[in-house]
Amino acid sequence: MQHASFLGQGRIRIDSSNGPEPVAGEVVLRVSACALCGSDLRPLRQGWPTTPGHEIVGVVDSPGHRLTGRRCLVYIPVHCGRCECCRAGDTHMCETMTQLMGWQRPGGYAEAVAVPEQCLIPVPDDIPTELAPLLLDTIGTAGHGVRLARRIVAGGPALVMGAGPIGLGAIMVLRRLGFGTIHVVEPQAHRREFAASFGAVPVEAAALPQRYPVVVEATGKDAARQAALEAVKPRGAVIQLGESDAWAISETRRIRLKDFYYIRSFYFPLNEFDDNVAMLRADLAEYRRFVDARVPLAGLETLFAEFAAGRRIKPQLSLGT
Repeated sequence: MQHASFLGQGRIRIDSSNGPEPVAGEVVLRVSACALCGSDLRPLRQGWPTTPGHEIVGVVDSPGHRLTGRRCLVYIPVHCGRCECCRAGDTHMCETMTQLMGWQRPGGYAEAVAVPEQCLIPVPDDIPTELAPLLLDTIGTAGHGVRLARRIVAGGPALVMGAGPIGLGAIMVLRRLGFGTIHVVEPQAHRREFAASFGAVPVEAAALPQRYPVVVEATGKDAARQAALEAVKPRGAVIQLGESDAWAISETRRIRLKDFYYIRSFYFPLNEFDDNVAMLRADLAEYRRFVDARVPLAGLETLFAEFAAGRRIKPQLSLGT
């Protein structure tokens, strides 16, 4: 089996191994596609002890298993199904979870991966394989955050900080759920123009035209978080989607002198998967535009360089299984 080894400083080596050895409660998944994610830039820069890749779709290849031959997505949190959070439906916040697929456990930049049974999500027959990974981070994480915000703010204009895949997913979800004018801050021209093609209005972070009932922070950068906290209206909601190892914010008067809500969307619970599928179906033609490159393992390093430079939207490793 071939798999990608992330060596750090943007270097990826394709290595060979014996392949996954599933233990009880696991299956082998032959990888069909694994989408690139902005969070993968950390292992790209730093190197990583396991094979990364967490937006995975493939075909179950474990003879005798009920899902053998079926296309399945991989749910990232390795959840127990028994703790208080899992029993409440919050599978993404499992109290006993210590591993995430593609992070602590080997992921999908490989020809095959061992997957815990509870992390398999069958893909509906009408969903194209190359679009299925969008149901995870791009639609799932963004959709969960916006659904949480709708408990506080029913609608109105919105601001999205960052038009990477998660920010673009938030734009699509906000639009589908009936929010008004959507402004977007994005310094990279290709992504800014892509966001505008879906109806978002580009604005400058230093000269925002208004304050907003909903602000989505999708960059993981301190400057965007600062701007988001300052730009939200009183009693509005900031949705944090972006990730970083650490962050520092200055509590200015524009932050201090108002009440507002801060929402963190880490991932999505399994019980929202059908809602994610409905969103993908509703805007299928537009979501097709997200997947703007598909390469084999040998092309992964070059593709990551293009993705890191902002020249790609949601490219993917494609193995065609």
